Amino acid sequence: MKDYQLSVCTEMIFLDLPFIERVKKIHGLGFGVEIWDWTTKDIDAIVATGAKITSMTGYINGNLTDDEGIAQLLATAEQSIAIAQKLNCPSLNLHGTGLDKNGLPIKPVEVVTGDMWLKAKETLSQLATLGEQGKKVFVLENLNTEVDHPGTPFAKAQETYYLVKAVNSPYLKMNLDLYHAQIGEGNLIELIRKTKDYIGEIQVADVPGRCEPGTGEIHYPAIAKVLRDIGYQGVIAMEAWASADSELALNRFREAFK
Repeated sequence: MKDYQLSVCTEMIFLDLPFIERVKKIHGLGFGVEIWDWTTKDIDAIVATGAKITSMTGYINGNLTDDEGIAQLLATAEQSIAIAQKLNCPSLNLHGTGLDKNGLPIKPVEVVTGDMWLKAKETLSQLATLGEQGKKVFVLENLNTEVDHPGTPFAKAQETYYLVKAVNSPYLKMNLDLYHAQIGEGNLIELIRKTKDYIGEIQVADVPGRCEPGTGEIHYPAIAKVLRDIGYQGVIAMEAWASADSELALNRFREAFK
C-alpha cells in the first residue's frame, strides 16, 4: 500500500485553462498542487480553492555563492516563507543558482570551485535556519545541464545530495527530480536507495520529451516499487507536459504509482 501523496505542477498541465482554473481542476481530481513563481499568482485566490499546495518556489532571485546573490536569496527566501505560511505549503524549492523565465541560469557557471562549494554549504545552512524559524522545509532540486539548464552549478543529484548531507538539517532536503537525474546520471533506483534519508520530495517526468510517466524510457512502476520498499511517505509530483490530453496524462501518472 502506498503512503506517498501524488501532486501535479500547475505550470505544465491544463494549459488551455486560466491558472486558478488549473488549480481547481487538479485539486478536484484528487491531486496536490505545486506552483512555481508565487510573485505572479493571486495568493488569496489560491487559498480560496481549498487546494493542498505541496510545493512552491522558495526564492525570487539570488544564488548560493556570491555575496550579493546570497543576500538576495536569503531576503527573498524570507518573503517566500511568509507566502508559504499563507498557503499552508510545507516545501520551498531551490536550485543551484537563480534561473530566468526560460530555466537558464542568470549567471552561468563553467567551473564550480572549492570555494563555491563551501559558500553554497554555508548559504544552505542559513536557509535551513530560516526554514526552522518558519517551520518550512527548503528542498534543493537537481537539474540537467545537457538539455534544459546548461551552465547551472550544483545541478547533479549527487551534488545536491552532498550539499544536503553536509548541512544535515531536517529543514533542508533534496527535491530528487528523476527526469533530470535520468538525463544527467541514470541508475535511478540505486540513486534513490543511496539518498533516501535526505529526500524531501520526488519529481517525475519521462525521458525524452518531459511528458507524463509511460511515454518514454523510465519504468516508473519499478520506481514506485522501490519507493514503497524504502518506506517513502512524501510527495511525488508530476512536473511534466501532457503528451496529449491532460486528464489522460494524469491518469497515466496515477496508474504508474498505484
